[in-house]
Amino acid sequence: MRKLTYFIACSIDGFIGDPSGDASSMFAFTDEEFFAFIKAEYPETMPTVGRRAMGFDDVPNKHFDTIVQGRASYDLALKEGITSPYAHLREYVASRTLTESPDPNVEIISSDLVGRVRALKAEDGDLGIYLCGGSDVAGQLIDEIDELVIKTYPLVLGSGMPMFRSATAVPLFTLESVRALDNGLVVRTYGRKR
Repeated sequence: MRKLTYFIACSIDGFIGDPSGDASSMFAFTDEEFFAFIKAEYPETMPTVGRRAMGFDDVPNKHFDTIVQGRASYDLALKEGITSPYAHLREYVASRTLTESPDPNVEIISSDLVGRVRALKAEDGDLGIYLCGGSDVAGQLIDEIDELVIKTYPLVLGSGMPMFRSATAVPLFTLESVRALDNGLVVRTYGRKR
């Protein structure tokens, strides 16, 4: 069984963006040490265009070969004219409103998101599934999430988009590792307690 990992950035108070979903206040903490960490530990979580710009497009995927993201997350790339933001992964976008994929590498999941993710998890393979966001998708998939990798930025937003919206479950996770970067960013990894 492959793992579904919610790899997410948030503020100290648990918001992944302001009320509109804008997370640009966190960009100030994406320094050389942060990019070295991403390159060494989670290179596949960097969009393809970023991997190329940073000179590590040829680094193999370490944890994931598939990405699931919500429509709002995908729209950030579409606004820049990028139809396949994670071309180095199999891409799935959960959307009830996007009826046709603008790219052959991107499959739209318009219904039964949980069922589709369960099928992806049941596939054979050594690499897992990267849940990129957002809040609504994470809320729908909370029972399927096996691991949380939370990059906590040293700032308080006060209000905004939570990590999980409309989640009904109260799952328990076990802290597996903590890594602190010099700029105050803390990366915590939690495994699902089953």
